[in-house]
Amino acid sequence: MIQIETVLHILKNDANYREISDNGRYIYDCHKVTFTKLSYDSRDVDAETLFFVKGASFKAEFLNQAIEKGLTWYIAEQDYQVGIPVILVNDIKQAMSLLAMAFYDHPERKLQLLGFTGTKGKTTAAYFAYNILKQSHRPAMLSTMNTTLDGEHFFKSTLTTPESLDLFKMMAEAVENGMTHLIMEVSSQAYLVKRVYGLTFDVGVFLNISPDHIGPIEHPTFEDYFYHKRLLLENSQSVVVNSAMDHFELVKEQVATRPHDFYSGDSENLIIKSSAFTFETTGKLAEHYDIQLIGHFNQENAMAAGLACLRLGASPEDIQKGIAQTSVPGRMEVLTQANQAKVFVDYAHNGDSLTKLLDVVSHHQTGKIILILGAPGNKGESRRADFGQVINQYPELDVILTADDPNFEEPQAIADEIASHINRPVDKIIDRELAIKEAMQRTETAKDAVIIAGKGADAYQIVKGERSPYPGDLAVAQSFL
Repeated sequence: MIQIETVLHILKNDANYREISDNGRYIYDCHKVTFTKLSYDSRDVDAETLFFVKGASFKAEFLNQAIEKGLTWYIAEQDYQVGIPVILVNDIKQAMSLLAMAFYDHPERKLQLLGFTGTKGKTTAAYFAYNILKQSHRPAMLSTMNTTLDGEHFFKSTLTTPESLDLFKMMAEAVENGMTHLIMEVSSQAYLVKRVYGLTFDVGVFLNISPDHIGPIEHPTFEDYFYHKRLLLENSQSVVVNSAMDHFELVKEQVATRPHDFYSGDSENLIIKSSAFTFETTGKLAEHYDIQLIGHFNQENAMAAGLACLRLGASPEDIQKGIAQTSVPGRMEVLTQANQAKVFVDYAHNGDSLTKLLDVVSHHQTGKIILILGAPGNKGESRRADFGQVINQYPELDVILTADDPNFEEPQAIADEIASHINRPVDKIIDRELAIKEAMQRTETAKDAVIIAGKGADAYQIVKGERSPYPGDLAVAQSFL
Protein backbone atom coordinates (compact mmCIF):
# COMPACT_ATOMS: atom_id res chain seq x y z
CA MET A 1 0.00 0.00 0.00
CA ILE A 2 1.23 3.49 -0.81
CA GLN A 3 -0.40 6.92 -0.59
CA ILE A 4 -0.26 9.59 -3.27
CA GLU A 5 1.66 11.98 -0.98
CA THR A 6 4.41 9.35 -0.61
CA VAL A 7 4.51 8.80 -4.36
CA LEU A 8 4.95 12.51 -5.05
CA HIS A 9 7.49 12.93 -2.25
CA ILE A 10 9.67 10.13 -3.63
CA LEU A 11 9.50 11.39 -7.20
CA LYS A 12 10.19 15.01 -6.27
CA ASN A 13 13.19 14.08 -4.12
CA ASP A 14 14.65 12.18 -7.07
CA ALA A 15 14.15 15.17 -9.42
CA ASN A 16 12.10 12.88 -11.64
CA TYR A 17 8.70 14.51 -11.11
CA ARG A 18 7.27 17.07 -13.54
CA GLU A 19 3.60 17.64 -12.69
CA ILE A 20 0.16 16.15 -12.23
CA SER A 21 -2.02 16.68 -15.28
CA ASP A 22 -5.77 16.32 -14.71
CA ASN A 23 -7.01 16.99 -18.27
CA GLY A 24 -9.52 19.44 -16.87
CA ARG A 25 -11.22 16.73 -14.84
CA TYR A 26 -9.21 16.76 -11.63
CA ILE A 27 -11.76 15.81 -8.94
CA TYR A 28 -9.60 13.89 -6.49
CA ASP A 29 -8.70 14.81 -2.97
CA CYS A 30 -5.07 13.70 -3.06
CA HIS A 31 -5.05 13.10 0.68
CA LYS A 32 -7.54 10.25 0.23
CA VAL A 33 -5.84 8.49 -2.68
CA THR A 34 -4.21 5.18 -1.73
CA PHE A 35 -2.86 2.51 -4.06
CA THR A 36 -2.87 -1.16 -3.08
CA LYS A 37 -1.34 -2.46 -6.29
CA LEU A 38 1.39 -1.57 -8.80
CA SER A 39 1.28 -2.73 -12.42
CA TYR A 40 2.79 -2.15 -15.85
CA ASP A 41 0.34 -4.56 -17.52
CA SER A 42 -2.82 -2.72 -18.59
CA ARG A 43 -4.74 -6.01 -18.41
CA ASP A 44 -3.94 -6.36 -14.71
CA VAL A 45 -5.43 -3.29 -13.02
CA ASP A 46 -8.29 -2.21 -10.80
CA ALA A 47 -9.52 0.98 -9.11
CA GLU A 48 -6.66 0.95 -6.55
CA THR A 49 -3.84 0.30 -9.03
CA LEU A 50 -1.03 2.75 -9.73
CA PHE A 51 -0.25 1.99 -13.37
CA PHE A 52 3.09 2.64 -15.10
CA VAL A 53 3.20 3.33 -18.83
CA LYS A 54 6.40 1.86 -20.24
CA GLY A 55 7.56 0.77 -23.67
CA ALA A 56 7.93 2.63 -26.96
CA SER A 57 5.01 0.73 -28.50
CA PHE A 58 2.50 1.59 -25.77
CA LYS A 59 -0.83 2.87 -27.14
CA ALA A 60 -3.54 5.05 -25.59
CA GLU A 61 -6.07 2.31 -26.31
CA PHE A 62 -4.35 0.17 -23.67
CA LEU A 63 -5.07 2.89 -21.12
CA ASN A 64 -8.70 3.16 -22.22
CA GLN A 65 -9.08 -0.59 -21.70
CA ALA A 66 -7.53 -0.23 -18.24
CA ILE A 67 -9.93 2.62 -17.40
CA GLU A 68 -12.81 0.30 -18.24
CA LYS A 69 -11.44 -2.02 -15.56
CA GLY A 70 -11.50 0.84 -13.02
CA LEU A 71 -8.08 2.49 -13.39
CA THR A 72 -8.06 6.02 -11.93
CA TRP A 73 -4.38 7.08 -11.96
CA TYR A 74 -1.28 6.40 -14.01
CA ILE A 75 2.37 7.49 -14.26
CA ALA A 76 3.93 8.20 -17.64
CA GLU A 77 6.45 10.32 -19.52
CA GLN A 78 3.64 11.89 -21.57
CA ASP A 79 -0.03 12.79 -21.11
CA TYR A 80 -2.22 10.40 -23.10
CA GLN A 81 -5.32 12.61 -22.64
CA VAL A 82 -7.59 9.79 -21.49
CA GLY A 83 -9.57 11.70 -18.87
CA ILE A 84 -7.89 10.52 -15.64
CA PRO A 85 -5.01 12.13 -13.73
CA VAL A 86 -1.48 11.36 -14.84
CA ILE A 87 1.72 11.91 -12.84
CA LEU A 88 4.28 13.02 -15.40
CA VAL A 89 7.90 11.98 -14.87
CA ASN A 90 11.12 12.30 -16.83
CA ASP A 91 12.08 8.61 -16.56
CA ILE A 92 9.38 5.98 -16.06
CA LYS A 93 11.80 3.11 -15.32
CA GLN A 94 13.50 5.16 -12.61
CA ALA A 95 10.11 5.95 -11.10
CA MET A 96 9.11 2.27 -11.17
CA SER A 97 12.15 1.14 -9.21
CA LEU A 98 11.93 3.83 -6.53
CA LEU A 99 8.20 3.42 -5.97
CA ALA A 100 8.41 -0.38 -5.94
CA MET A 101 10.95 -0.19 -3.11
CA ALA A 102 8.62 1.95 -1.03
CA PHE A 103 5.44 0.05 -1.95
CA TYR A 104 6.93 -3.27 -0.77
CA ASP A 105 8.32 -1.67 2.41
CA HIS A 106 11.96 -1.77 1.35
CA PRO A 107 12.61 -5.52 1.35
CA GLU A 108 16.14 -4.83 0.11
CA ARG A 109 16.96 -3.55 3.61
CA LYS A 110 15.90 -6.86 5.17
CA LEU A 111 18.12 -9.11 3.03
CA GLN A 112 21.86 -9.28 2.44
CA LEU A 113 22.24 -8.76 -1.29
CA LEU A 114 24.87 -10.42 -3.49
CA GLY A 115 25.04 -9.44 -7.16
CA PHE A 116 27.06 -11.09 -9.94
CA THR A 117 27.86 -9.44 -13.25
CA GLY A 118 30.10 -10.43 -16.14
CA THR A 119 29.82 -11.49 -19.75
CA LYS A 120 29.80 -15.15 -18.75
CA GLY A 121 29.70 -17.24 -15.60
CA LYS A 122 26.96 -15.33 -13.74
CA THR A 123 24.63 -18.29 -13.42
CA THR A 124 27.36 -20.72 -12.40
CA ALA A 125 28.76 -18.31 -9.80
CA ALA A 126 25.24 -17.67 -8.47
CA TYR A 127 24.69 -21.41 -8.04
CA PHE A 128 28.01 -21.75 -6.21
CA ALA A 129 27.00 -18.90 -3.89
CA TYR A 130 23.56 -20.39 -3.31
CA ASN A 131 25.00 -23.76 -2.32
CA ILE A 132 27.59 -22.12 -0.07
CA LEU A 133 25.13 -19.86 1.75
CA LYS A 134 22.47 -22.53 2.21
CA GLN A 135 24.85 -24.46 4.49
CA SER A 136 24.22 -22.02 7.37
CA HIS A 137 21.77 -19.42 6.04
CA ARG A 138 18.52 -19.16 4.07
CA PRO A 139 19.34 -17.71 0.64
CA ALA A 140 16.91 -16.86 -2.15
CA MET A 141 18.24 -16.73 -5.71
CA LEU A 142 17.30 -14.94 -8.93
CA SER A 143 19.23 -16.43 -11.84
CA THR A 144 18.90 -16.83 -15.59
CA MET A 145 18.37 -20.54 -15.06
CA ASN A 146 16.07 -20.75 -12.03
CA THR A 147 14.62 -18.61 -9.29
CA THR A 148 13.77 -19.65 -5.73
CA LEU A 149 12.24 -17.42 -3.09
CA ASP A 150 11.94 -20.04 -0.36
CA GLY A 151 14.78 -22.50 -1.00
CA GLU A 152 12.32 -25.27 -1.84
CA HIS A 153 10.40 -24.32 -4.98
CA PHE A 154 12.24 -23.34 -8.18
CA PHE A 155 10.77 -21.77 -11.29
CA LYS A 156 12.13 -20.71 -14.66
CA SER A 157 13.21 -17.08 -14.95
CA THR A 158 12.06 -14.94 -17.87
CA LEU A 159 14.71 -12.21 -17.57
CA THR A 160 18.25 -12.33 -16.16
CA THR A 161 17.24 -9.44 -13.89
CA PRO A 162 13.46 -8.94 -13.47
CA GLU A 163 11.64 -5.65 -14.07
CA SER A 164 11.77 -3.56 -10.90
CA LEU A 165 8.11 -4.05 -9.97
CA ASP A 166 8.61 -7.82 -10.17
CA LEU A 167 12.03 -7.68 -8.52
CA PHE A 168 10.89 -5.92 -5.35
CA LYS A 169 7.75 -8.02 -5.16
CA MET A 170 9.98 -11.12 -5.26
CA MET A 171 12.24 -9.63 -2.60
CA ALA A 172 9.24 -9.01 -0.36
CA GLU A 173 8.12 -12.61 -0.83
CA ALA A 174 11.61 -13.83 0.06
CA VAL A 175 11.52 -11.75 3.25
CA GLU A 176 8.08 -13.14 4.09
CA ASN A 177 9.46 -16.65 3.59
CA GLY A 178 12.20 -15.99 6.14
CA MET A 179 15.09 -15.74 3.69
CA THR A 180 18.25 -14.05 4.94
CA HIS A 181 20.18 -13.46 1.69
CA LEU A 182 19.35 -12.83 -1.95
CA ILE A 183 21.72 -13.83 -4.76
CA MET A 184 21.12 -12.08 -8.09
CA GLU A 185 22.52 -12.08 -11.57
CA VAL A 186 22.75 -8.43 -12.56
CA SER A 187 22.79 -7.88 -16.32
CA SER A 188 24.05 -4.80 -18.11
CA GLN A 189 20.45 -4.35 -19.31
CA ALA A 190 19.33 -4.13 -15.69
CA TYR A 191 21.29 -0.89 -15.38
CA LEU A 192 20.63 0.29 -18.93
CA VAL A 193 16.86 0.25 -18.34
CA LYS A 194 17.09 0.97 -14.59
CA ARG A 195 15.57 -2.24 -13.23
CA VAL A 196 17.85 -1.94 -10.19
CA TYR A 197 17.91 1.85 -9.94
CA GLY A 198 18.52 2.98 -6.36
CA LEU A 199 19.49 -0.50 -5.15
CA THR A 200 22.68 -1.02 -3.11
CA PHE A 201 24.26 -4.48 -2.93
CA ASP A 202 26.17 -5.70 0.09
CA VAL A 203 28.64 -7.44 -2.24
CA GLY A 204 29.03 -7.00 -5.99
CA VAL A 205 31.12 -9.42 -8.05
CA PHE A 206 32.62 -8.67 -11.48
CA LEU A 207 33.61 -11.96 -13.14
CA ASN A 208 34.89 -10.92 -16.58
CA ILE A 209 34.20 -8.75 -19.63
CA SER A 210 34.22 -9.37 -23.37
CA PRO A 211 32.18 -7.87 -26.23
CA ASP A 212 28.57 -9.09 -26.17
CA HIS A 213 25.00 -7.78 -26.24
CA ILE A 214 25.99 -5.14 -28.76
CA GLY A 215 23.32 -4.40 -31.33
CA PRO A 216 20.40 -2.15 -32.33
CA ILE A 217 18.16 -3.06 -29.38
CA GLU A 218 20.89 -3.60 -26.78
CA HIS A 219 24.15 -1.64 -26.26
CA PRO A 220 25.36 0.56 -29.12
CA THR A 221 29.06 0.02 -28.32
CA PHE A 222 31.35 -2.09 -26.14
CA GLU A 223 32.14 1.02 -24.10
CA ASP A 224 28.46 1.44 -23.28
CA TYR A 225 28.17 -2.26 -22.37
CA PHE A 226 31.25 -2.11 -20.12
CA TYR A 227 30.05 1.11 -18.46
CA HIS A 228 26.71 -0.44 -17.50
CA LYS A 229 28.44 -3.57 -16.22
CA ARG A 230 30.63 -1.46 -13.95
CA LEU A 231 27.61 0.25 -12.37
CA LEU A 232 27.23 -2.79 -10.12
CA LEU A 233 30.57 -1.90 -8.53
CA GLU A 234 29.47 1.68 -8.01
CA ASN A 235 26.36 0.42 -6.24
CA SER A 236 27.96 -2.19 -3.96
CA GLN A 237 29.32 -1.69 -0.46
CA SER A 238 32.15 -4.17 -1.11
CA VAL A 239 33.32 -5.89 -4.28
CA VAL A 240 35.06 -9.00 -5.61
CA VAL A 241 36.85 -8.72 -8.97
CA ASN A 242 38.69 -11.10 -11.28
CA SER A 243 42.15 -9.55 -11.59
CA ALA A 244 42.82 -11.51 -14.80
CA MET A 245 39.88 -9.95 -16.63
CA ASP A 246 40.34 -7.64 -19.59
CA HIS A 247 40.52 -3.93 -18.67
CA PHE A 248 41.24 -4.85 -15.03
CA GLU A 249 43.35 -1.74 -14.39
CA LEU A 250 40.34 0.48 -15.04
CA VAL A 251 38.17 -1.57 -12.69
CA LYS A 252 40.93 -1.72 -10.07
CA GLU A 253 41.10 2.07 -10.02
CA GLN A 254 37.32 2.29 -9.75
CA VAL A 255 37.11 0.09 -6.63
CA ALA A 256 40.27 1.26 -4.88
CA THR A 257 38.40 3.25 -2.21
CA ARG A 258 35.95 0.53 -1.16
CA PRO A 259 36.46 -2.88 0.51
CA HIS A 260 37.48 -5.38 -2.13
CA ASP A 261 38.98 -8.77 -2.91
CA PHE A 262 40.80 -9.68 -6.10
CA TYR A 263 41.22 -13.25 -7.28
CA SER A 264 43.22 -14.90 -10.06
CA GLY A 265 45.95 -13.08 -11.95
CA ASP A 266 48.49 -11.42 -9.66
CA SER A 267 46.27 -11.36 -6.56
CA GLU A 268 46.92 -13.28 -3.36
CA ASN A 269 43.86 -15.45 -4.06
CA LEU A 270 45.20 -17.91 -6.62
CA ILE A 271 44.48 -21.42 -7.83
CA ILE A 272 47.83 -23.13 -7.30
CA LYS A 273 46.98 -26.72 -8.21
CA SER A 274 44.06 -28.19 -10.10
CA SER A 275 42.76 -31.25 -11.92
CA ALA A 276 39.42 -31.94 -13.54
CA PHE A 277 37.50 -32.26 -10.26
CA THR A 278 39.73 -30.73 -7.57
CA PHE A 279 41.68 -27.52 -6.98
CA GLU A 280 43.72 -25.84 -4.27
CA THR A 281 44.00 -22.13 -3.54
CA THR A 282 46.05 -19.57 -1.64
CA GLY A 283 44.94 -16.43 0.17
CA LYS A 284 41.67 -16.08 2.09
CA LEU A 285 40.32 -19.30 0.62
CA ALA A 286 43.49 -21.39 1.07
CA GLU A 287 42.16 -24.94 1.04
CA HIS A 288 41.59 -28.07 -1.04
CA TYR A 289 38.26 -28.14 -2.92
CA ASP A 290 36.28 -30.82 -4.69
CA ILE A 291 34.24 -29.56 -7.65
CA GLN A 292 31.78 -31.19 -10.05
CA LEU A 293 32.15 -28.67 -12.89
CA ILE A 294 35.27 -29.17 -14.99
CA GLY A 295 37.32 -26.30 -16.36
CA HIS A 296 39.57 -23.65 -14.85
CA PHE A 297 36.93 -20.96 -15.43
CA ASN A 298 34.47 -22.88 -13.23
CA GLN A 299 37.10 -23.07 -10.51
CA GLU A 300 37.47 -19.30 -10.78
CA ASN A 301 33.68 -18.87 -10.56
CA ALA A 302 33.77 -20.96 -7.39
CA MET A 303 36.53 -18.71 -5.96
CA ALA A 304 34.52 -15.59 -6.76
CA ALA A 305 31.46 -17.00 -5.01
CA GLY A 306 33.55 -18.15 -2.05
CA LEU A 307 35.15 -14.75 -1.50
CA ALA A 308 31.78 -13.02 -1.78
CA CYS A 309 30.09 -15.42 0.64
CA LEU A 310 32.95 -15.07 3.11
CA ARG A 311 31.98 -11.39 3.35
CA LEU A 312 28.35 -12.39 3.91
CA GLY A 313 28.92 -14.69 6.87
CA ALA A 314 29.82 -18.04 5.30
CA SER A 315 32.46 -20.12 7.05
CA PRO A 316 35.39 -21.84 5.29
CA GLU A 317 33.59 -25.14 5.87
CA ASP A 318 30.44 -23.78 4.25
CA ILE A 319 32.47 -22.76 1.21
CA GLN A 320 34.08 -26.17 0.85
CA LYS A 321 30.79 -28.03 1.16
CA GLY A 322 28.90 -25.65 -1.09
CA ILE A 323 31.43 -25.82 -3.92
CA ALA A 324 31.51 -29.62 -3.75
CA GLN A 325 27.70 -29.83 -3.94
CA THR A 326 27.19 -27.45 -6.86
CA SER A 327 25.93 -28.57 -10.23
CA VAL A 328 24.19 -26.28 -12.70
CA PRO A 329 21.49 -27.29 -15.21
CA GLY A 330 22.87 -26.84 -18.72
CA ARG A 331 26.39 -26.00 -17.58
CA MET A 332 28.98 -28.64 -18.51
CA GLU A 333 26.52 -31.50 -18.13
CA VAL A 334 28.12 -34.70 -19.41
CA LEU A 335 26.64 -37.87 -20.89
CA THR A 336 28.49 -41.02 -21.96
CA GLN A 337 27.42 -42.88 -25.10
CA ALA A 338 27.52 -46.67 -25.55
CA ASN A 339 30.81 -46.28 -27.45
CA GLN A 340 32.09 -44.30 -24.41
CA ALA A 341 32.26 -41.02 -26.35
CA LYS A 342 31.21 -38.00 -24.30
CA VAL A 343 28.38 -35.55 -24.92
CA PHE A 344 28.74 -32.10 -23.32
CA VAL A 345 25.72 -29.82 -22.94
CA ASP A 346 26.69 -26.25 -22.13
CA TYR A 347 25.18 -22.78 -22.26
CA ALA A 348 28.25 -21.24 -23.98
CA HIS A 349 26.60 -18.58 -26.12
CA ASN A 350 29.27 -16.08 -27.12
CA GLY A 351 32.77 -16.20 -28.59
CA ASP A 352 34.65 -16.06 -25.31
CA SER A 353 32.63 -18.73 -23.51
CA LEU A 354 32.78 -20.95 -26.61
CA THR A 355 36.59 -20.68 -26.65
CA LYS A 356 36.82 -21.72 -23.01
CA LEU A 357 34.43 -24.59 -23.58
CA LEU A 358 36.38 -25.89 -26.57
CA ASP A 359 39.66 -25.61 -24.66
CA VAL A 360 38.31 -27.61 -21.72
CA VAL A 361 36.73 -30.35 -23.82
CA SER A 362 39.73 -30.71 -26.15
CA HIS A 363 42.00 -31.05 -23.11
CA HIS A 364 40.02 -34.05 -21.84
CA GLN A 365 38.85 -35.53 -25.17
CA THR A 366 41.67 -35.93 -27.68
CA GLY A 367 39.74 -37.58 -30.51
CA LYS A 368 37.12 -36.24 -32.92
CA ILE A 369 35.07 -33.31 -31.58
CA ILE A 370 31.75 -32.36 -33.16
CA LEU A 371 30.32 -28.95 -32.27
CA ILE A 372 26.60 -28.16 -32.59
CA LEU A 373 26.04 -24.42 -32.60
CA GLY A 374 23.52 -21.74 -33.52
CA ALA A 375 22.85 -18.10 -32.67
CA PRO A 376 19.67 -16.37 -31.49
CA GLY A 377 17.66 -14.10 -33.73
CA ASN A 378 17.16 -10.38 -33.12
CA LYS A 379 19.83 -10.10 -30.40
CA GLY A 380 23.58 -10.29 -29.91
CA GLU A 381 24.18 -10.20 -33.66
CA SER A 382 27.91 -9.62 -33.21
CA ARG A 383 28.18 -13.17 -31.82
CA ARG A 384 27.80 -14.64 -35.30
CA ALA A 385 31.12 -13.26 -36.52
CA ASP A 386 32.69 -14.10 -33.15
CA PHE A 387 31.63 -17.74 -33.50
CA GLY A 388 33.19 -17.88 -36.96
CA GLN A 389 36.48 -16.48 -35.69
CA VAL A 390 36.57 -18.97 -32.79
CA ILE A 391 35.82 -21.95 -35.05
CA ASN A 392 38.60 -20.86 -37.41
CA GLN A 393 41.06 -21.34 -34.55
CA TYR A 394 40.12 -25.05 -34.30
CA PRO A 395 40.70 -26.43 -37.82
CA GLU A 396 40.06 -30.05 -36.81
CA LEU A 397 36.67 -29.21 -35.29
CA ASP A 398 33.66 -30.82 -36.99
CA VAL A 399 30.86 -28.21 -37.04
CA ILE A 400 27.10 -28.51 -37.46
CA LEU A 401 25.19 -25.21 -37.52
CA THR A 402 21.60 -25.37 -36.32
CA ALA A 403 18.69 -23.37 -34.88
CA ASP A 404 18.99 -21.60 -31.52
CA ASP A 405 16.04 -19.32 -30.66
CA PRO A 406 15.71 -17.80 -34.17
CA ASN A 407 12.82 -15.57 -33.07
CA PHE A 408 11.72 -13.39 -36.02
CA GLU A 409 14.73 -14.28 -38.20
CA GLU A 410 15.05 -17.29 -40.46
CA PRO A 411 17.31 -19.90 -38.79
CA GLN A 412 18.79 -20.85 -42.17
CA ALA A 413 19.82 -17.22 -42.72
CA ILE A 414 21.46 -17.10 -39.28
CA ALA A 415 23.36 -20.30 -40.02
CA ASP A 416 24.45 -18.90 -43.38
CA GLU A 417 25.72 -15.74 -41.69
CA ILE A 418 27.77 -17.71 -39.15
CA ALA A 419 29.12 -19.90 -41.98
CA SER A 420 30.18 -16.82 -43.94
CA HIS A 421 32.74 -16.09 -41.20
CA ILE A 422 34.17 -19.64 -41.22
CA ASN A 423 37.08 -20.39 -43.55
CA ARG A 424 36.08 -23.99 -44.35
CA PRO A 425 32.90 -25.88 -45.24
CA VAL A 426 30.55 -26.75 -42.37
CA ASP A 427 27.27 -28.65 -42.18
CA LYS A 428 23.91 -26.99 -41.59
CA ILE A 429 21.10 -29.05 -40.07
CA ILE A 430 18.49 -26.54 -38.97
CA ASP A 431 16.36 -29.04 -37.03
CA ARG A 432 18.22 -29.07 -33.70
CA GLU A 433 17.13 -32.58 -32.71
CA LEU A 434 18.33 -34.01 -36.03
CA ALA A 435 21.60 -32.10 -35.65
CA ILE A 436 22.19 -33.70 -32.24
CA LYS A 437 21.35 -37.16 -33.56
CA GLU A 438 23.74 -36.75 -36.50
CA ALA A 439 26.57 -35.47 -34.29
CA MET A 440 26.27 -38.38 -31.88
CA GLN A 441 26.29 -40.86 -34.75
CA ARG A 442 29.63 -39.44 -35.93
CA THR A 443 31.47 -40.47 -32.73
CA GLU A 444 33.42 -43.73 -32.65
CA THR A 445 35.66 -44.02 -29.59
CA ALA A 446 35.95 -42.95 -25.96
CA LYS A 447 38.24 -40.13 -27.05
CA ASP A 448 35.53 -38.48 -29.17
CA ALA A 449 33.06 -35.83 -27.99
CA VAL A 450 29.94 -33.98 -29.01
CA ILE A 451 29.51 -30.41 -27.77
CA ILE A 452 25.95 -29.04 -27.82
CA ALA A 453 26.40 -25.33 -27.19
CA GLY A 454 24.11 -22.38 -26.65
CA LYS A 455 20.80 -23.39 -25.11
CA GLY A 456 21.99 -25.16 -21.99
CA ALA A 457 18.93 -26.30 -20.03
CA ASP A 458 16.40 -24.24 -22.01
CA ALA A 459 13.46 -26.53 -22.81
CA TYR A 460 12.04 -24.33 -25.57
CA GLN A 461 12.89 -22.60 -28.83
CA ILE A 462 11.94 -18.94 -29.27
CA VAL A 463 10.21 -18.67 -32.65
CA LYS A 464 8.43 -15.51 -33.81
CA GLY A 465 8.28 -14.10 -30.31
CA GLU A 466 6.84 -17.25 -28.72
CA ARG A 467 8.36 -20.13 -26.76
CA SER A 468 7.85 -23.24 -28.88
CA PRO A 469 8.03 -26.72 -27.31
CA TYR A 470 11.48 -28.31 -27.38
CA PRO A 471 12.61 -31.14 -25.07
CA GLY A 472 15.96 -29.51 -24.24
CA ASP A 473 19.45 -30.44 -25.39
CA LEU A 474 20.14 -32.87 -22.54
CA ALA A 475 16.83 -34.71 -22.99
CA VAL A 476 17.34 -34.94 -26.75
CA ALA A 477 20.88 -36.30 -26.32
CA GLN A 478 19.66 -38.81 -23.72
CA SER A 479 17.01 -40.05 -26.14
CA PHE A 480 19.74 -40.95 -28.65
CA LEU A 481 22.05 -42.74 -26.22
